[in-house]
Amino acid sequence: MRPEQRTSFARYRHSLWLLTQRDLRVRYSTSLLGYFWSILDPLVMAGIYWFVFTQVFHRGAGHEPYIIFLLSALLPWMWFNGTISDCTRAFLRESKLIRSTRIPRTIWVNRLVLSKGIEFLASVPVLLFFAVLSGAPITTGAFLFPLAILIQTVLTAGIGLMVAPLVVFFRDLERAVKLVLRFLFYASPIIYSTSDLPGQLHFWAALNPLSGIFSLYRAAFFPGNLNWLTVGISAGISLALLGLGILVFKRTERAVLKEI
Repeated sequence: MRPEQRTSFARYRHSLWLLTQRDLRVRYSTSLLGYFWSILDPLVMAGIYWFVFTQVFHRGAGHEPYIIFLLSALLPWMWFNGTISDCTRAFLRESKLIRSTRIPRTIWVNRLVLSKGIEFLASVPVLLFFAVLSGAPITTGAFLFPLAILIQTVLTAGIGLMVAPLVVFFRDLERAVKLVLRFLFYASPIIYSTSDLPGQLHFWAALNPLSGIFSLYRAAFFPGNLNWLTVGISAGISLALLGLGILVFKRTERAVLKEI
């Protein structure tokens, strides 16, 4: 069936997949290591934090084995961080192509969410490899992985739909987003567990939608880390941000096309 004979959703899905494939090919076409670059950065970061907390300071953080505790949140963080960072340039990089095509403009954000998500899925075998290597048991919480991916997709798309058009009007927002992401890294339970925080900070930690998402990922290895109340809050905030992102995108779309 030709593209013009398909439903609008089928055409959107087809275009989204083509653009995602293009992103992945361009990203690794000139790279010798290819796929390994997508996992090298989180592995180096995990190695540094593992060395600092376990070998230098000898302080307990999170749960043992600590390398699994780190990677189970660090890998999805790289998906979130990479997507939001790229969304700050989504319209500015592809301005000519965006103006010359009639496909829904949300696709320029969603393609980033999908391509970075595929890179994340490609890194999961590395997490499983280290789990086997360190003797970490894989529990039934692994079945919650799809739920974590779904909530994170909703959250990332919602924030991306807000950031992408607003950066067109406020160029300084690109640098502000980088600062916020750097703060959010340390404000999220990545190198530590929420239970490690003082009691008065637990409420504020629960309002961070990444807290519930990371607890879902970690449930595969640390079922005691799962808090369904935090997961529910994360899901609610993610849906609210998606609705707000769609609203902001629709309100600014015409002005963005004029600006670029």
